[in-house]
Amino acid sequence: MNTALLPLRTRVFNDWISESSRWDEFQARDGDVVICTAAKSGTTWTQMLCALLIFQKTDLEKPLTEYSPCIDTPMAPSAEVLAQLQAQTHRRFIKTHTPLDGLPYFKQAKYICVGRDPRDLFLSLVDHTANLRSEVLESVRKYATGDWRPPVNPPEDLLEWFCDWMSSSCSDKPGHEFYTDVLYYVRSFWQYRNLPNILMLHYNDLKTDLEGEMRRIADFLDIHIPEERWSALISAASFESMKGNAGQLAPQISDDVWVNHEKFFNKGKTGRWKNILDDNALNLYRQAMKSNLEPELANWLEKGRLAA
Repeated sequence: MNTALLPLRTRVFNDWISESSRWDEFQARDGDVVICTAAKSGTTWTQMLCALLIFQKTDLEKPLTEYSPCIDTPMAPSAEVLAQLQAQTHRRFIKTHTPLDGLPYFKQAKYICVGRDPRDLFLSLVDHTANLRSEVLESVRKYATGDWRPPVNPPEDLLEWFCDWMSSSCSDKPGHEFYTDVLYYVRSFWQYRNLPNILMLHYNDLKTDLEGEMRRIADFLDIHIPEERWSALISAASFESMKGNAGQLAPQISDDVWVNHEKFFNKGKTGRWKNILDDNALNLYRQAMKSNLEPELANWLEKGRLAA
């Protein structure tokens, strides 16, 4: 493999949900799975898919977060999270919201990058933000290090909020509420999508063909599932099933970060933006997509692989 074409760690991210320096002491193992997303792209869904495929059973003995912690969100001391991962004897699957150029790249690990139509993602983020307890930032502030940047308060008007979000980026608006530009995030992975240990997964494709995408993930992770087990695993992976099991699956459930943990899995729909965003917002969206993404990536991010 030509090392000149491998990802390089060239940036440091240090905001309320992504402190990339927490990866510095991480020791990778063969087969580690790193689930990489901008928030509300399908992170927890993908974590559950990996749990189902790795353990090949539908009932988890403990909350999903304890199996699949997030290294870079400072909700606990870094040493504590790394010790938790070090103690795991099962195949590890780790959550991150850091773009690829802020992550260490390990040839022996598998990276799954999940994308979602930014318009749907934004509305999910709005719901997500409303469901966060106000005390969460104090918890993050307690464990954050370095030049930590808290988020700024978003505009009250939803359309203004969307336009501000689509116009922002992690480089020109440090401390923005959503901490990283979703377009930048997927672009950091897209250029390396043909590497054998990077998989591009899309929220729309999970909605369209959950079984097909689960089998695709299993193939990518070199996991063999006996045919008779697939039906139960697919059923447990449905959005409806996960919503009904929110008490076990919502992130940081033991830290009491949610006003209502059941609302973490809120609607899970696509196309909600059609009755909300006006022409001005959509024109800005199209301009941002055109300016920041090559056409093939823009098409994939908006529609997914199956519709592209």
